[in-house]
Amino acid sequence: MATAMDWLPWSLLLLSLMCETSAFYVPGVAPINFHQNDPVEIKAVKLTSSRTQLPYEYYSLPFCQPRKITYKAENLGEVLRGDRIVNTPFQVLMNSEKKCEVLCSQSNKPVTLTVEQSRLVAERITEDYYVHLIADNLPVATRLELYSNRDSDDKRKEKDVQFEHGYRLGFTDVNKIYLHNHLSFILYYHREDMEEDQEHTYRVVRFEVIPQSIRLEDLKADEKSSCTLPEGTNSSPQEIDPTKENQLYFTYSVHWEESDIKWASRWDTYLTMSDVQIHWFSIINSVVVVFFLSGILSMIIIRTLRKDIANYNKEDDIEDTMEESGWKLVHGDVFRPPQYPMILSSLLGSGIQLFCMILIVIFVAMLGMLSPSSRGALMTTACFLFMFMGVFGGFSAGRLYRTLKGHRWKKGAFCTATLYPGVVFGICFVLNCFIWGKHSSGAVPFPTMVALLCMWFGISLPLVYLGYYFGFRKQPYDNPVRTNQIPRQIPEQRWYMNRFVGILMAGILPFGAMFIELFFIFSAIWENQFYYLFGFLFLVFIILVVSCSQISIVMVYFQLCAEDYRWWWRNFLVSGGSAFYVLVYAMFYFVNKLDIVEFIPSLLYFGYTALMVLSFWLLTGTIGFYAAYMFVRKIYAAVKID
Repeated sequence: MATAMDWLPWSLLLLSLMCETSAFYVPGVAPINFHQNDPVEIKAVKLTSSRTQLPYEYYSLPFCQPRKITYKAENLGEVLRGDRIVNTPFQVLMNSEKKCEVLCSQSNKPVTLTVEQSRLVAERITEDYYVHLIADNLPVATRLELYSNRDSDDKRKEKDVQFEHGYRLGFTDVNKIYLHNHLSFILYYHREDMEEDQEHTYRVVRFEVIPQSIRLEDLKADEKSSCTLPEGTNSSPQEIDPTKENQLYFTYSVHWEESDIKWASRWDTYLTMSDVQIHWFSIINSVVVVFFLSGILSMIIIRTLRKDIANYNKEDDIEDTMEESGWKLVHGDVFRPPQYPMILSSLLGSGIQLFCMILIVIFVAMLGMLSPSSRGALMTTACFLFMFMGVFGGFSAGRLYRTLKGHRWKKGAFCTATLYPGVVFGICFVLNCFIWGKHSSGAVPFPTMVALLCMWFGISLPLVYLGYYFGFRKQPYDNPVRTNQIPRQIPEQRWYMNRFVGILMAGILPFGAMFIELFFIFSAIWENQFYYLFGFLFLVFIILVVSCSQISIVMVYFQLCAEDYRWWWRNFLVSGGSAFYVLVYAMFYFVNKLDIVEFIPSLLYFGYTALMVLSFWLLTGTIGFYAAYMFVRKIYAAVKID
């Protein structure tokens, strides 16, 4: 109890530091200063839907195109995310209003969508697709005003403003499909303080849109590409009939407003899109509960161990003939090398590689260097770090392989460099083939795939070999007791020592510490939300490491007390038990939170979920294994053994 209470002030102090850190922001790009009537370029990113999980590039639909289409050079993370940033024909000038402007209108003629184009647009609208645009690297957002009180007198007081990423392509009503063909852009600028003789400069600090559907007959266009919007709510929406050609205008208007928001705080609007109060309470609850339970577990195991060690040493001094019992009985077999030592060391090496990569990524992101404004930076950094962490993975795998009496170090190094990455690449390649078949921008292009293979075999593989070579040459881990030549017989085990029961028991505590964070991560991945609370994530990661280590130590202690010395593989599997709960939670999330019904989106979801579960099992299994290995070496070094 005292141990848990000692942890409490430190955990609350760390939590307060996390709070400060999540607000700290290092911009990914330098601010751009605009003068009056300077062009502000509107670019398109992609179309997304949480129902299909298949992003498409902007011009996959028959939107109005500029004279020359120019795609932005993208980093690795943007390509893997399915971003295809491209210019658009919207003409926006700084602090210059536009009442109504017609796009791609030739001689005052409306745009005609063919039957095939109409069918495609209608299909995307029914699949709930959102369009994502950016202005000065700020994503467009749709304002949602929610009322928590139905009483009309209190509406103004109870109004809650939230923002939705992008804007809806259209909507359906009574089996009819309508397209949002008019966009009212609302851009907010911050006027920079200048000296008296200098011209004012402006910075874009918010980008909102109000999408509207206005039918052709209600829009009046002239030959100068200007138009007149219908007054009031008399207009009807623009219907898209998928069985015939449709005529319509694509129009937009621009409105500028001055804002007190400074450029450094302009992302706050996008990063506070949902109420995070629940998040706060859940994190604090997890911290208190996990450290409390960890304190209790530590006290129990330390007291029991002290008693065991005292008894064993006393028995040796007083009565050498007394029959041994408990974990000391298996001292001659506890360090006997397991089956398939090469595969075990390879998996643990990949686990170390993952651990180093995740730790550095979360820490750097916590400092604000991988903020959402640096589009694709998080994924790019993770890929490159995983490659370069191969030297640490190879070193740890090589040293463990030698400790387990392995001799074929070259084969072991190749296994470490290819086993886990090969599984990941194989699953991603199969899923990518299905995405290719759907012509989605989420499909990784062939040149990018070749570049990833070159990184794997040109950077990661040599570094793993280098680390493995030095790890294998280094002195193996010093085991405190000798291994007998003849293995002892293992007594029949109780039902609760079953491997699957152990996985269920060991996975509860680590999963309980992180499942709230898991909800936010899943929302970011599958529902196109921004994830930015890396300060909280770093705290949760520390809790995960502590809880996995302690649960692993408890499980290996019970196993050795039951005189079962085959702990190597079992501990690795059982320590990753929380991955099983992640899989169960992913199924729950799929059924209750997502509206996916088609085969390919479901396949993508469970394919990527399988990769997440595999990676999480490797991570937690590795943490638990090394904690248990250190524990076993410590306790056998503390007793007198002839």
